[in-house]
Amino acid sequence: MTTTSQRVEDLTGKTALITGGSAGIGRASAILLARHGAQVAITGRNEERGRKVAREIEEAGGEAHFMVSDVRFADQCQRAVGETLERYGRIDILFNNAGVYYPNTVPDCSESEWDLTIDTSLKGAFLMSKYSLPSMIERGSGVIIHCSSGWGIQGGERAAAYCAAKGGLVVMTKAMAIDHGPRGIRVNCICPGDTDTPMLPDDAKQRGLSWESYLEGASDRPMGRIGSAEEIARAVLFLSTDASSFVTGTALVVDGGGIAG
Repeated sequence: MTTTSQRVEDLTGKTALITGGSAGIGRASAILLARHGAQVAITGRNEERGRKVAREIEEAGGEAHFMVSDVRFADQCQRAVGETLERYGRIDILFNNAGVYYPNTVPDCSESEWDLTIDTSLKGAFLMSKYSLPSMIERGSGVIIHCSSGWGIQGGERAAAYCAAKGGLVVMTKAMAIDHGPRGIRVNCICPGDTDTPMLPDDAKQRGLSWESYLEGASDRPMGRIGSAEEIARAVLFLSTDASSFVTGTALVVDGGGIAG
């Protein structure tokens, strides 16, 4: 028997375009949205990993296409959007997930690290939205989701560039929701807390911490643990479907209570 929940989460016939889809939250979201019926276009800089995710989806009976693309560059964003539209004829869901992280204060952050962080997370979301919106506006519907962070709402230690990029996404989400809501387009962002992705052990290494010490600090939250990529992906699924049909302009915190107080 099909439940109401199953029906509102049905993405059959929809196309999702996911940046940074070759690992972590992007990979988990691509697999989950495909499992719920979406055709999934994935972008990333690592071709081997990206094609592996696409094969994984296809072997499970889904439809996926991977494109090598760096969201910092307008021509590559435009090409990724164009290729998705050419292949699938529509973009219903855009998940701007690509991002990088360097654990530095302002004095310690190099200009190149600052530019890479801002350009990947914030400029990348702007460019992908810029080129995806016209087709959504023409159709009168669409969903855009940005991947921010709990540190996009509440600052964090040694993360100045990251906090700037993620905070910008939170307010850009609100501005876009105001601009495009009248055309049937919902714009939201998710704000994950520490999540078990390849970025986490890399952060521990850059901070000179053992994995055990790092996990102990990261787990200092009401739920007493870090999150999984699959748990964050379920929030992406919620915002992608009619289950969230009256939700726009929001920053959905998914962090086990990390910034609750």
